[in-house]
Amino acid sequence: MKTKLLLSVGLSAVVMLMLGGCGSKADENKPMSDVKAEAETMSIEKLKATALAYKNAIEAKKPELEKITAKLKEIPLADALGKEAKSLKSDIEELGGSIRALTERFDVYYGKLKELKADVSDLAL
Repeated sequence: MKTKLLLSVGLSAVVMLMLGGCGSKADENKPMSDVKAEAETMSIEKLKATALAYKNAIEAKKPELEKITAKLKEIPLADALGKEAKSLKSDIEELGGSIRALTERFDVYYGKLKELKADVSDLAL
């Protein structure tokens, strides 16, 4: 009896993953044309899940950006053109670009949700 129950629960989980996917992922490299086309065909639930994935990705990168920026500010002015400062500036540019790309894609899903008059109160950045 326990084996049948475990098999049933396991099979249900596999079916749910196949039908619903493993969850939305934020892809900063996804072409904007694909993002816009995809947003037009998504349900409100899928739009919210995708927008939330982008929001979480953005929020996960912000503390790292702040940490690197703080390190850069600690470098003495005399060393501002040194190797360490250049490396930190490069990291800041890279993270900033990543956050901008994620935000641009987030805005598409968020905008579509607003257009559909969906509740977006939990998605504010």
